[in-house]
Amino acid sequence: MNLPFKFARRYVFSKKSTNAINIISGISVFGICIGSMALIVIMSVFNGFEGLLGNMIGAFKPDVKITAVEGKVFIPDSDKLTQISLLKGVKTISKTLEEIALFEYDGIQNIGNIKGVDKNYKKATSIDTCLSSGRYLLYDSLSNVNYALIGATLEYTLNVSVGVAFNQHMTIYMPKRTKKNLSASLSKKPFKKRNVYPSAIYAIQQPEHDNYVITNLKFVQELTSYKNGEISSLEIKLDKNFSSSNTIGKIREILGEEFLIQNRYQQDEALYKITNLEKYVAFLIFAFTLVLVAFNMVGALWMLVLEKKKDISTLKSMGATNLLIRKIFIAEGFLLSFSGLFFGCILAVILCFLQQEYGLVQLSGSGDFIIDAYPVEMRFRDFIEVIITVLAIGTFAAWIPAQRASKISTILRKD
Repeated sequence: MNLPFKFARRYVFSKKSTNAINIISGISVFGICIGSMALIVIMSVFNGFEGLLGNMIGAFKPDVKITAVEGKVFIPDSDKLTQISLLKGVKTISKTLEEIALFEYDGIQNIGNIKGVDKNYKKATSIDTCLSSGRYLLYDSLSNVNYALIGATLEYTLNVSVGVAFNQHMTIYMPKRTKKNLSASLSKKPFKKRNVYPSAIYAIQQPEHDNYVITNLKFVQELTSYKNGEISSLEIKLDKNFSSSNTIGKIREILGEEFLIQNRYQQDEALYKITNLEKYVAFLIFAFTLVLVAFNMVGALWMLVLEKKKDISTLKSMGATNLLIRKIFIAEGFLLSFSGLFFGCILAVILCFLQQEYGLVQLSGSGDFIIDAYPVEMRFRDFIEVIITVLAIGTFAAWIPAQRASKISTILRKD
């Protein structure tokens, strides 16, 4: 065993002449234990919310979204689409077209987004898992009727009803695309007017995503007067058995620099950045409390140095260097920190497991949320970050007493 750690272990577990040293050491270990546990639990809760948010948005957002760098729409190249579809990491490609429109239902009007999708959209996303009422239906070829999925926000503002024989239609107003001047346009009807029937209500629990009317692609292309198969994006579902970064790189090679290719994180980059910022601000706050707790360790080690002055003097007389003395007390600070960290990690794992299984801590007013208890998700990276942080704080806290110990003379004065 390393010599400094051998002395440090003996000093930690040996009986002290002053009981206060044991008490202060115990308090410092307990404080580090609770602080470490709190760090892991807090980060796991933020991970849980991030995962929950990602799952909700993931039902609406594809794994990869491709849009034109310039312009709102583009005409997809069939040859390049074929090349992309043959890539091993690609499962499904869906063509979509989005536009802003005015919606009217039973005399109530509101502005929202209309999104036309092809038959592969259901496979490219998990939108069908978010239906709160009705069924997934965008077009009935037998009756030649257009249907639509209505977002929960629009459902609320327009008071939409579904499932009652589909007898109440929604009117969609779209400004006509014309090269004529505004006065000439206003002299005629400036809007295209079409009807769809609500088939289902979907809820993502995000207002910006619940403000859509999703219907079939051909209907929206006709409504927006795009006659050459224009679309606003390609939405792709990836195979989880293959590396997403490699697949996206191959897609980028096929399409070139004319297209913007975004993974799921990049599609909501600002939202994920805010979530991570909140997580690490909380981490820094609790890390600061650990710094305060470390002052107990400084006090305990300082008192231990005073108690072991005779031992230190004897060690120096036997040839121990100042560096060795410093290492002994730094190692003792490391052992105290590690003891608290070890038990803190165990407690954190137990608490997170109980929260996952039994939901011990409930969300206040949980009736208004989609979940009843705080979600938690433990990640190995968080444990590594906490371990490095706690051990660094503990080792640094031991530096001052270690410096004091190294300056003790080999000849002690008699009082």
